[in-house]
Amino acid sequence: MFILVIILSVAFAVVNGAHDAANAIATVVGTRVLSPIKAVSMAAVMNLIGAATGLAVASTIGKGIVSSDYITVNVIVAALVAAIVWEFITLRIGIPVSGTHSLIAGLIGAGISQAGSGAIEWSVLTHKVLPFVVISPAIGFAAGYTVMLIVLWLCRHTSPLKVEARFSKLQILSASFMAYSHGRNDGQMPIGLITVAWMLYETGKVSTGMELHPPIWIILVSATAIACGTAFGGWRVIRTLGMRMTALRPVQGFSAETAAASVIATSSVFGIPVSTTHCMTASIMGVGSTKRLSAVKWGVARSIVVGWIVTFPICILIGWLITKLIIAVS
Repeated sequence: MFILVIILSVAFAVVNGAHDAANAIATVVGTRVLSPIKAVSMAAVMNLIGAATGLAVASTIGKGIVSSDYITVNVIVAALVAAIVWEFITLRIGIPVSGTHSLIAGLIGAGISQAGSGAIEWSVLTHKVLPFVVISPAIGFAAGYTVMLIVLWLCRHTSPLKVEARFSKLQILSASFMAYSHGRNDGQMPIGLITVAWMLYETGKVSTGMELHPPIWIILVSATAIACGTAFGGWRVIRTLGMRMTALRPVQGFSAETAAASVIATSSVFGIPVSTTHCMTASIMGVGSTKRLSAVKWGVARSIVVGWIVTFPICILIGWLITKLIIAVS
């Protein structure tokens, strides 16, 4: 079962990396600053670096959702299956849903199925996770709108050609920052789960006050997996964010990436597993709204938001069912 956790964690990291490649490179591809191949290569490297930096989010995911007294390998396996299934389906149809929320919902469903509602750390969910389901997109939208206005004001006396040339170079830096932030937040999730499974394998339990100290091989395996997933690229999701949501030029792409990456990086410091997808999508909406509200294709935005809403109930249900199935056959 420990080996199964490793395999599923790697699979989740790969699917998550492919799905969320759009967060890092959709705008830089949509503005044609980088070719798709160069963009995913850059994002893969920065995801690798980000995933290997810090453990705050890994700790929240590993032993902050399901209580240490009730976390089992069965729960981890069921949560991973739920997240993988949902992310794979939405990757195929091009809807940018949150891998973070898919996994958290899977953990909730699996934990309840294993030991009832008492297995869930509701205080962590209500203070550190669920509020940011709403707050992070709102902040992402506001940040994208604000950064875009600041950039427009700073460049008000600069010719459009010079602005285009400057931000074509700056956008490479902002896309790199976005990829790094994604790795540091989403890339921590498989690290947390494999580490908890490893602790259960070694000692048979996870104490409430026990700190996560993953061996270097767990960090490298998880970081490499999410980097490989990013290298594959989720092209349908990339088209949705980078080309279908709103028309983007390098200056808009820079503003959206800088705003979203700043929100994600700040959250990672405090161990808050926010949705990089929500932040980036909302930031693009905010940037597009500085032109006019009609510049954003709200029909596309509406279908994305529907995907966000149904993620929790669907993944909770899958996690619950998979746990029941494991218990029945074991």
